[in-house]
Parts: sequence; C-alpha cells; structure tokens
Amino acid sequence: MVVFVRDGLLPIEFGIVHRLFGEARSRDGEPLYEVLTCALTPGEVRTDTDVTLSVEHGPALLGTADTVVIPASDQDYDPPEDGRLSRRLADALGHIRPDTRVASICTGSFVLAAAGLLEKRRATTHWKSADAFRRLYPDVHLDPGVLYTHDGSVLTAAGVASGIDLCLYMIRLDHGASVANEVARGTVVPPHRSGGQAQFITEPVPEADGASTARARARALSHLDQPLSLRELAAWESMSVRTFTRRFRAETGMSPTQWILEQRIIRARELLENTDLPVDGVAAAAGFGTATSLRQHLSRTVGVSPSAYRATFR
Repeated sequence: MVVFVRDGLLPIEFGIVHRLFGEARSRDGEPLYEVLTCALTPGEVRTDTDVTLSVEHGPALLGTADTVVIPASDQDYDPPEDGRLSRRLADALGHIRPDTRVASICTGSFVLAAAGLLEKRRATTHWKSADAFRRLYPDVHLDPGVLYTHDGSVLTAAGVASGIDLCLYMIRLDHGASVANEVARGTVVPPHRSGGQAQFITEPVPEADGASTARARARALSHLDQPLSLRELAAWESMSVRTFTRRFRAETGMSPTQWILEQRIIRARELLENTDLPVDGVAAAAGFGTATSLRQHLSRTVGVSPSAYRATFR
C-alpha cells in the first residue's frame, strides 16, 4: 500500500491511513499491510500545519502498489478552473497500474476525478466542496450525503473522520470483520459505520430531557436472532414510534430498520469467519430467518454468497 502525499497535506488523514492499516495483524501477530509513502519529489512535503514531512520515495513507487490512498491537501480548496491536473501530477499518477485499488480521503477525490478515475462512478467528497466538485466534474455521480463510497476499484471518503470508516471498511473487505474490529479496538474508534450513513448528523446530542436510544440499540444487539419490530424498540425506551425514530436517526444518522439490518449483516459475517455453523444456522443466529434471505443480503453487501465469503477465511 502506498500513500501519495502532496504539499499542503492534512497530517491527520495521513496518520489515519498509516495507523489503521499498520495496526492490522494476522492471528500470528504478523503485519497484514506494508504502508509506504511517496510524493511528487522525494524530500520535504509541506503540511497545512507548521510541520513538514520527510518523504523518501518518488512517484515511481505508485507502480508497485496494490492499493494507493490519496489524502487531502489544502491545494484542493482552490482547484484549477479547468479541473485538470498539472503535468507533473498527471505524470506521477500515470505510474498507477490499471488493476490497482485507489482510494481518496476528503478532497483527495478532486485528484481522482481530474485523473479520470471517477468518470461515471459514484463518489463522495467533503460536503463543503460538493458544489465546486459538481461544477468541475459533472460526469461523476457525486453523493455528498454519505460517509464513503465504493465503486469498482475506486473508493472515496467524505472527510477526516470518515477516512477512519473507509480504512476500516477496506480492512474488513481484505481480512474480515474480526481483524477490522480488532484494529478499531486498538485505536479506540467505532468498529463500523455504514458508508451510506449521513456525513453529519443534524442533532448529535440527545434532547434536554436526556432521552436516548442507546439502551434499545444495546438490547437489540443481544437479540439479533429474534424478530425486532420498530414498535418493540420504541417500547424499550418508553417512547412513541415517531419520537423513537426521530431520535434514533439523530443519534446514528440512519433509520432503526437500516441500523438493525446492518448489525445483522455484521453478525453474520463474524459467524461465517469464525465458526463452523452451517449457513442456515448463521442465518438464524443473525436474525435473517432463512439461508436464502442471508444470501440475498450478503450478496448485495459484499458481492458474494455466504459459502464463498466463508471460503476466503479458511
């Protein structure tokens, strides 16, 4: 894996990539990724703080990478009027192989779009930069309302914190939920937020009466093998369905139904990775009821059947 940095680098995004992927370990404790850094020219790279980064490698390193990650730069705040890359930057990105997975964090998506890597693809960027992005790159299917996107071999994250979510998502794709969860625990961050979750939550703090849906979420996690109705969840918090739904969305950025489905999928993936339960047993334990239902939801989420998913961890 190679992180490609530019002058004006946002250090926090650079650190996120190195720390999270560097934290991923096999069951034997071996590192699962080698994370290297390159720039347009080896040497000092300016950040948007009073710190400079000393980079050993030039852009030729991009040609060796199976994954390239491009963090944001303060240069992205004032993109060229024609939306094109400089000749030097275009030449540098030309080292990336066609089969390489490419990801951006925050306004790093401007670089991917200018390079033509996002044409006709779904992507996101920081919501503050969405209007400029649409004007410059109308052929990109921009969705500024989500945390991250994955379209083919290209992934984009909306902003700083969602870069964490994207990295964990990529680790989960590569090595499963257990490894990603262990990385999340080691770095003390939430283990999973859906890419479709809103970039920002309009009401992040519970209302003054202190009411929250946290207890219902915790209880639901211990009852995923059972049917869970919206009315039942609301009753656990002594709220009306309408109030519960509104507060749930304010606290999580998604509806109760979306959240429960996501938790069922996470549970099913963990069971497929770590147990020998038959597929119908996994479906029952995760609350899908039937193997057919599990197969449909898992295929929609990760693109493979339960049996194929399990086989990648054996």
